[in-house]
Amino acid sequence: MVKQTFQTNKGELVVEGPVTAEELEQLTLDEGLRTFRPPKRQKEALIEISQIPDGRIVIARIDTIIVGYVTYHPPDSFERWALGPPELIELGAIEVSPKVRGLGVGKKLLEVTFADPTMDNYIVIATEYYWHWDLEKTGLRVMEYKELMDRLMSSAGLLVTETDDEEICSHPANMLAVRYGKNVSQESIDQFKSILFLNKKED
Repeated sequence: MVKQTFQTNKGELVVEGPVTAEELEQLTLDEGLRTFRPPKRQKEALIEISQIPDGRIVIARIDTIIVGYVTYHPPDSFERWALGPPELIELGAIEVSPKVRGLGVGKKLLEVTFADPTMDNYIVIATEYYWHWDLEKTGLRVMEYKELMDRLMSSAGLLVTETDDEEICSHPANMLAVRYGKNVSQESIDQFKSILFLNKKED
C-alpha cells in the first residue's frame, strides 16, 4: 500500500491504496459521494471491486470518512476493451466529495495510485463520458469539464488516445485516456492498439 498525508483546511487528508475490503468496511462514505449511486450502495460496490482479481481501490479520507476514491478493474466482458491483453485494466470511476473540492484531491488520488510500482505492470485506460460528470455542482460547461479531466488524467500519464469506439465517438466531450506501464511488453501494447480501431476495415 502507498499512503500519503496532506494538511488541509478541512483537516488531515489521508490518501492511500490499494485498500482491502476489510479496511473499507471500517470506513464511511461521505454523503456527497453520490454521482453514481447512493453512498451506502457505492460503498458496497467499492468493496466488491476490491475483492476481484486486479481490482484496486485508492481512497482519500479525513478520519474515517471517505471523501474521494478512484477504482480500477478489468474491462467488462461486453466492451471491446475485453479483447485487449490481460494486463489491461480500466480506471472505472473517480469521484470527490463537493466538501473537499478545490484541494486537489483527484490529482492526489492519481499520484498515490501510480506511486505504486505495481501499476507499471498494467495498461490503464480511462473512458470518460460526459453524462457521468457533475456539471451542475461545478458550474462548468461540458467542454470545460473535458479540459479539466484531460489535465487531471495527463498529470498521471494518462494521455488522450484516438479510437472509433462508438460510445467515445458519440459525443465530442467523451474521451479515452491511456497509460502504458513501463513493464508492459511491446506485444501487449500492440495487442491493445489493434483494438483501438475496429470499424475502419469494412471494404
